[in-house]
Amino acid sequence: MKLKFSKHMARQSTSFVKADGPRFTLNGQPYTVFGSNSYWVGLTGLTTDEMDVAFKDIAETGGTTVRTWGFNEVTSASGDYYQLWNGSTPTINYGSTGLENFDNVIASAKANNIRLIVTLTNNWSNYGGMDVYVDQILGEGQPHDYFYSHPKVIAAFQNYVKVWVERYIDEPTIFGWELANEPRCTGSTNATSGTCTTTTITDWVKTMSSYIKSLDSNHLVGLGDEGWFNLANTTDYAYDGSMGIDFNANLAMDTIDFGTFHLGPMIWGQQWIVDHCNAQAIYNKPVLMEEFGVPANNNQTVNYENWYSTAIDCGLSGMLIWQAGSNLTSRPTPDDGYTIYTDTTVYWLEEWVSAELGAVN
Repeated sequence: MKLKFSKHMARQSTSFVKADGPRFTLNGQPYTVFGSNSYWVGLTGLTTDEMDVAFKDIAETGGTTVRTWGFNEVTSASGDYYQLWNGSTPTINYGSTGLENFDNVIASAKANNIRLIVTLTNNWSNYGGMDVYVDQILGEGQPHDYFYSHPKVIAAFQNYVKVWVERYIDEPTIFGWELANEPRCTGSTNATSGTCTTTTITDWVKTMSSYIKSLDSNHLVGLGDEGWFNLANTTDYAYDGSMGIDFNANLAMDTIDFGTFHLGPMIWGQQWIVDHCNAQAIYNKPVLMEEFGVPANNNQTVNYENWYSTAIDCGLSGMLIWQAGSNLTSRPTPDDGYTIYTDTTVYWLEEWVSAELGAVN
């Protein structure tokens, strides 16, 4: 496929995005899911003006959707955070460094015609995540996978999720909720019970997605996983279920509206994209390549051209690159080596891709 660049603009609306077969819709018309990850927009002390710059930079590529963190678990108050733990007791931060700040994120996204996928916890220790729940409730060093199975931990997470869902239940700027970023049987601590399987996490997915659906009929629900399969007769870790994820079983649930997978430079590759496109067709539900990245010093543009072309050719529902970047007046936004700033070739490549996706959708 020969790449060429063109403009694509998102449509404004106050309605909720819906899933219809393998596509998303808005007001009965196709909705193009394209954009970036910006975990940092509500967690790094940005002013509302700086949030506006960040979302404007994404929107100018034709971006419609941004994935961001709806979590930061802390044990001492500092900076922007959403939940503070004192022993086994969590307290929601409703103030200017907590949910009031996320209100600003939503207002800025809305002003730039961006919708938000909000991820509600993390498999990893960055910004707290699952292990904070386990350590604070059950004791330091307890198995990571107890997050999915211990009743007290599940109840605490449900209490947290309920606050978010009920606060924003009528807010169409929220595209949807994601249960977790990259859930696995193991996390940053590598502490595991040894009994976690795909059934453990699939049961949790059903519990949590059903819980959100019982509270909120407006928003879509996804898992936020990397897309691991659980197939017979293979020892390939991406396909044998050893990570605790069964992509097909999770996508088949009636309480999961869309599937997700992640993609890195050294593993999986274009076949990984095709395999998830095939699952999208089998289960007749949208699937997003929602977190994918290549370091800037690793043939970044060539890799992205290949991945984008494969995803478009096979009819994937949408794509969110890792990650957005802006050159703010005060400082650049976080750079982890993958960040796409506005003065880069990949930034302009995204403009072409958004137009191609619009034509496909």
